[in-house]
Amino acid sequence: MAKLIIDGKEVDVPPEYTLLQACEAAGAEIPRFCFHEQLSIAGNCRMCLIEVVGIPKPQASCAMGVKDLMPNKDGSPKVLSTKSPMVKKAREGVMEFLLVNHPLDCPICDQGGECDLQDQAMAYGSDASRYAENKRAVEDKYIGPLVKTIMTRCIHCTRCIRFSTEVAGVPELGAIGRGEDMEITTYLEHAMTSELQSNVVDLCPVGALTSKPYAFAARPWELNKTQSVDVMDALGSAIRIDTRGREVMRILPRNNDDVNEEWISDKTRHVVDGLRTQRLDQPYLRENGRLRSASWKEAFAAIAGKLKSTSGKKVGAIVGDLAGAEEMYALKDLMTRLGSANIDARQDGAAFDPKRGRASYLFNATIAGIEHADALLIVGSNPRREAPVLNARIRKRWRAGPFPIGVIGDKADLTYSYDYLGAGADTLAGLAQTKFAEALKAAKNPLILVGAGALARKDGAAIASLAARAAVEFGAITDGWNGFSVLHTAASRVGALDLGLTPSAGGLDVAQMAAGGVELLFLLGADEVEVAPGPFVVYIGTHGDRGAHRADVILPGAAYPEKSAIYVNTEGRVQMASRAAFPPGDAREDWAILRALSDALGHTLPYDSLSALRQALFAAHPHMMHIDQIAPADAADIGKLAKLGGTPDKAQLASSVADFYFTNPIARASAIMAECSALANAAAKHSPLTAAE
Repeated sequence: MAKLIIDGKEVDVPPEYTLLQACEAAGAEIPRFCFHEQLSIAGNCRMCLIEVVGIPKPQASCAMGVKDLMPNKDGSPKVLSTKSPMVKKAREGVMEFLLVNHPLDCPICDQGGECDLQDQAMAYGSDASRYAENKRAVEDKYIGPLVKTIMTRCIHCTRCIRFSTEVAGVPELGAIGRGEDMEITTYLEHAMTSELQSNVVDLCPVGALTSKPYAFAARPWELNKTQSVDVMDALGSAIRIDTRGREVMRILPRNNDDVNEEWISDKTRHVVDGLRTQRLDQPYLRENGRLRSASWKEAFAAIAGKLKSTSGKKVGAIVGDLAGAEEMYALKDLMTRLGSANIDARQDGAAFDPKRGRASYLFNATIAGIEHADALLIVGSNPRREAPVLNARIRKRWRAGPFPIGVIGDKADLTYSYDYLGAGADTLAGLAQTKFAEALKAAKNPLILVGAGALARKDGAAIASLAARAAVEFGAITDGWNGFSVLHTAASRVGALDLGLTPSAGGLDVAQMAAGGVELLFLLGADEVEVAPGPFVVYIGTHGDRGAHRADVILPGAAYPEKSAIYVNTEGRVQMASRAAFPPGDAREDWAILRALSDALGHTLPYDSLSALRQALFAAHPHMMHIDQIAPADAADIGKLAKLGGTPDKAQLASSVADFYFTNPIARASAIMAECSALANAAAKHSPLTAAE
């Protein structure tokens, strides 16, 4: 540790700290524009100047390390000042230069109220400008449907450039020109293609880059802010939902170093308009082939009438990808009381079985654990489409040092280099004969990432067994490290498996129920399955998607910002989503619908409130009460899975996500996601990988 005296306070800091970090460790507040903890150091805004006693000029604290300080001759600690007259004058000068060409259009700027330049000009700037000449003007650039540019406001901090190059791995932004002619732009002025591009809006310290869909919609002081978690993929990214009245206005990231750091995907951020479109806001009944609006009493009576003529063994339920733990538990409880074993949450038919142990379906290495891995094998997955934030974490580890990556399955642009080993299960079975096997054997913490798409096949169990065998064979299962990791794509999947929402003895799975194996079928937000003609379908959901089109009775539910619910992410972390708004019209929370329905069916569920339901849930599954914690899984389960065996097909392993922007009913209802999807498909046609294929 190095000893420093900062503003009269003596502190010990690690020698690898920058002076900025050292000052903040001492409690000092250092202004900055270009510096960001997750990006490389640029040192070009000069706002973080401090005084180092013994050096005649102020120093940029972000670009100077503690170990770079020349020691005092008498051995005394170096003295730093963040509040001296020299520092005050230097910061005022920097701020004056930054505002020389700034348009000062704060009243009409979307960044107003959340602008770093605005805040720091008030705190560290002077009260007058000596600049009387004409200001520089820069033409606005088109960089896609998500990010609006007003480049005259740009202060050239280069955060957006560093983010797109270093974190997103799609280096489309750059600087052209020099001096006062410098401009930030895409190289050919086309739309950005990264699934993480909108994070540049959060990074921009001025109003140069703002959210295009949110433009002129609201001011930050008008909004109510609710902390929640994302359900657009299985990562459970920490988010903040901003609402005005009953309407969700925007979604922003929250910092969670264990999951998403401070990034979220574009789908997470901009799916907001899908919450307002094609919503189900009242019950419907199908009569003579057409749906008509109905009361809750009529809808429940129709379901009860059908149940009277149906045996419990002929009743089934399929759970969708966005369901919370509470409604899944209530549905399973209701199905048990009806005498049915036909319940399944695996819409894609993936070969996950809770009886094989939690380790067989979790991302056991954990998301943060990716940074401790030293080799990676990706099996049947495209992390960039399935979980862009996790893909950024893999890229972060790849940039940190030697990190061999092998891919079996789709040949895709993953924003980092990798060895393409093959397309099918035969490559996985013969992994020991490949060159990449040497890298896995040499690794202390090898990571085997198995995509949900690889297991959503008829031979899914055999593929899972092969992957588990590879994990055991190449040392991915050791004391303190379990490298067998399943990347799910559905937010509800791990929670459903924890709750045992799979067919019990004699029960039917998704495919059998959808093919007509039952007479009465409940769809709890299940929109990814095609139900054959025959079964009487009751759909509980939020949007007029595939499930509602097939339904005989529609019961309108609540979307994820409209209910308080527990989710379990792909690594097994229990997370709490909080209600930020209320469902539209007569729509109700899903658990409340099931409770009222159970009463009408004569099998009343024994809980009248969400707290009572959670008490029952926690009693049956105690790990669900430990919010933001991961219940450890038994690594021995991987050895048992490896012994399962089976004969895999020769078909290519493929990702389960064909279109990143259209993975659920909320996204499919979004006009913004439709525009992004069209641009992505157009870009894919001109991709070198597509051309090579």
